[in-house]
Amino acid sequence: MVKILVVEDEQDLQQVLKFNLQQAGYHVRLTASGTEALRIVAQEAPTLMLLDVMLPDILGTEVCRMLKSDPATAELPIIMLTARGTESDRVGGFELGADDYVTKPFSVRELMLRVSAILKRLQTPGAEHGRIEFGVLVIDRDAHRVWVAEQEVELSALEFRLLVALYERRNRVQSRSSLLDDVWGVTADVTTRRVDTHVRRLRENLGGARNYMETVRGVGYRFAASPDEARPGD
Repeated sequence: MVKILVVEDEQDLQQVLKFNLQQAGYHVRLTASGTEALRIVAQEAPTLMLLDVMLPDILGTEVCRMLKSDPATAELPIIMLTARGTESDRVGGFELGADDYVTKPFSVRELMLRVSAILKRLQTPGAEHGRIEFGVLVIDRDAHRVWVAEQEVELSALEFRLLVALYERRNRVQSRSSLLDDVWGVTADVTTRRVDTHVRRLRENLGGARNYMETVRGVGYRFAASPDEARPGD
């Protein structure tokens, strides 16, 4: 059964979310505390988390940062819920690794669709797991770690997902909009220009493996079919 952890200190909203999620067939766990949320994640391993930003004990952004920086919990999908809806707030949430960002007040029906979209991605068959070796690049999906020329590279959770998404579709051009769907999920609040920013940062972090990702002008990006096909200087 899909287990969803709702971290929200507004009691009325807690109950609305619980009712709708249970009606959809999910098992729901509630808490109003960021500290308690971290404990629940460690002990019960929920499938997905709905996380309010303004919590009474610790900011939801800090909870997200802690979970996404820990290899044991980095793959936990997190949808941020917040009344702070400026572009800088949204971008900050995504850069911490949040999978989606919903601004209050929101449509419960829309939120349910976003939850469903993320869960569908998790259940998509055929995704590669384990250790991936591609030229000087090594990706350990299970441990959420990356090495280039035997040197470990620190990537954010979002950069890691972007790298894996491009690798899994190697030798196929990925449009910016398709990457938004695959990496960020159903979120119209992130522009295609933001994809370019994250690809640029990912390339900078990958150093000697940066040329495995090719820019296809006016379309998007392509991961090389083999290390030998990488185009230097892209």
